[in-house]
Amino acid sequence: MNRREFSQLIAGTVVGQALLRGNAQTVKPAVESRFSVMLWTLEKQAPFERCIEIVAAAGYQGVELVGEFQKWSAIDTRRMMRKMRSLGLVFDAMSGVKAGFAVPAETDAFMAQLAEQIRWAKVLECPQIILLSGKQVEGLTREDQRRISIENLHRAAELADKNKIEIVIEPIDPLENPTIYLTTVTEGFEIVRAVNSKNLKVLYDFYHEQRAFGNLIEKLENNIDWVGLVHIADVPGRHEPGTGEIDYANIYRKLAELKYRGVIAMEYYPTGDAETSLKKQRLAAAAVLRTARQA
Repeated sequence: MNRREFSQLIAGTVVGQALLRGNAQTVKPAVESRFSVMLWTLEKQAPFERCIEIVAAAGYQGVELVGEFQKWSAIDTRRMMRKMRSLGLVFDAMSGVKAGFAVPAETDAFMAQLAEQIRWAKVLECPQIILLSGKQVEGLTREDQRRISIENLHRAAELADKNKIEIVIEPIDPLENPTIYLTTVTEGFEIVRAVNSKNLKVLYDFYHEQRAFGNLIEKLENNIDWVGLVHIADVPGRHEPGTGEIDYANIYRKLAELKYRGVIAMEYYPTGDAETSLKKQRLAAAAVLRTARQA
């Protein structure tokens, strides 16, 4: 998509924003948390547009993307936005920046790709961008890469702030990606504290953190002000809560106790019918949150 098409799409979103906000308000949950689904977990079950229908039917308010939009034409994009509005859904987070913020040789590409991602975020009316660190670099110490991370994320946060976008950085466990630099929320929280920007936080993916490090709740308690998004899946297998070792009822209670009001996003492979599974998990989480907040 060229810049002219982007400009036309951005202009077109002005009219749609009021309608989109109205739709979103009609599905605002009473427990004050919004529920979303990372859409790639459903992509083997159905085409993209059918996946968002499944998410809406399961009662969710949003979906998260991993760069699918980068292949959309202007016509595709307008069709997708109409579809989202008709279902009362929003795009609430998106990834797709390939360059890593911890890799010195990728700094220019990282900033250029982030700028492009922000343009897409405006078109898709998406408030949050997910960023990855990139690989460990041979010859650099972890301290070197942390310094580069802080410098690049300072620049990224400034650019995003000018465009009213929030950034979250996502650690990936080393079992899934042995070469990645940022592997734990512990270091992620240290980095965002060092940057100290209001629009830069950590994506706390309980699945990734449990696989390699554990101690999920204490880290949540100690860093809740720096949590910008949470992802939900059980260990092992990345299936729905209740299939593995993570006690998600305790995590939801703690999120309520700590007054977390961000998005709770399911990022798991359903073991059965996707709509049934997603609806069950949303209702279970909402019930725990509601009870805990009323206590």
